[in-house]
Amino acid sequence: MPMHFIYLFVAVIAETIGTTALQASHQFTRLGPSVTAIVAYGISFYLLTLTLKVLPVGVMYAIWSGSGIVLIAIIGWVVFRQTLDLPAIIGMAMILAGIVVIQLYSKTATH
Repeated sequence: MPMHFIYLFVAVIAETIGTTALQASHQFTRLGPSVTAIVAYGISFYLLTLTLKVLPVGVMYAIWSGSGIVLIAIIGWVVFRQTLDLPAIIGMAMILAGIVVIQLYSKTATH
């Protein structure tokens, strides 16, 4: 697997951790989750800069944000007991399908 995709994968995980910690911080009133959110976002953004050396910003951002949306929705559902209705699930399935199309067919997503 090319290094830029490893950077992108870890950036998605860091962003997911950051967003989860953001929810747990209760609007930055809890120190531990607040610090975790800031550090995780910093790691994510740094890794995105490394990814941008190879991938176009639009492709990188589509993969990063789309993956993060789906992961956060799953975490929200499992950890925070937030509900997802059918349109939300269908929309997220479409986001995942878009990521798959980019990965499999786009010549701008270098492999």
